[in-house]
Amino acid sequence: MTAVLEIQGLRKTYRARGGPRRALDGFEMYVEAGQVHGFLGPNGSGKTTTLRTLLGLIRPDSGDMRLLGRPVPQALPEVIGEVGAIVESPQFFPHFSANDTLSLLADAGNLPQARVDWALELVGLRDRAKERVKTYSLGMKQRLAVASALLKQPKLLILDEPANGLDPGGIREMRDMMAALSAGGMTVMLSSHILGEVQLICDSVTIISLGRRVAAGPVAEVLQAHSTNQVRVRLEAVTDLAAAAAVLSGAGISVQTEPDHLMLSNVDKPALVSRLLAERQLYVSELAPIAVDLEDVFLELTGTAPVPGQARQVDNSVKPEQNGVAA
Repeated sequence: MTAVLEIQGLRKTYRARGGPRRALDGFEMYVEAGQVHGFLGPNGSGKTTTLRTLLGLIRPDSGDMRLLGRPVPQALPEVIGEVGAIVESPQFFPHFSANDTLSLLADAGNLPQARVDWALELVGLRDRAKERVKTYSLGMKQRLAVASALLKQPKLLILDEPANGLDPGGIREMRDMMAALSAGGMTVMLSSHILGEVQLICDSVTIISLGRRVAAGPVAEVLQAHSTNQVRVRLEAVTDLAAAAAVLSGAGISVQTEPDHLMLSNVDKPALVSRLLAERQLYVSELAPIAVDLEDVFLELTGTAPVPGQARQVDNSVKPEQNGVAA
């Protein structure tokens, strides 16, 4: 598929009081057209530096970047009209209404005024459009920021923490909006710490840690690559746990005994477990595969939680703190 965003070998080092700090260390990224792509990483991992570099706000030390097939920053003036972005939290004039704010932005960008109502409707602010921004909650200001990025009706929409300040209903509305935009052909690149939402909405993800890509690919494949094939087993009689553990260990299955159940690892065929135990008159009351979610993978790969074993990586790429910004 056509790539709307490509990054190869991106490097950026900042001068700091304690010595140079490397924010990006050969980072790579690839986003296909028409997808909702999750860009994930812990604080300080290089996410914001990457986004600001893409938008020409920071000059990289080295590396290649392409937006919509054009090299940036060289061709950024030619493609920026087709890229909408919010990075961190954009600032608005507090005494202006949302309608006034977007109307001014539309004039500045030579965009049709009709898009103001369209954007406000899309983010759920139409009924509050004439109220001053200073009366808005954090979540409403975040909706306004998204609306400002949508005014261009861009081919690529970059959203940094769009659910910040939203209640559960607002988060769901934001998720539905991104799905609708993607279905209409827009590519959405989403940076968020709400990993459950990312898993629900995103087609693919890139995970960054310490300035380097540690995983990339379709969400389902990233999850599968880090699955340990764990299975929880409960028996009809708790007193049979020791005997069951001995049977399964003898069959070469890794077993961890808990007070009221067994945890098995690297089980490709769970049905084999029940058959092995039934042959010894040990009967299963529960046989439940343990699913790995995106939070588990994220914590493992970024080193933010102790997980035994070495992290694995899946890569399906075709190619090898300042004020917020709205574009």
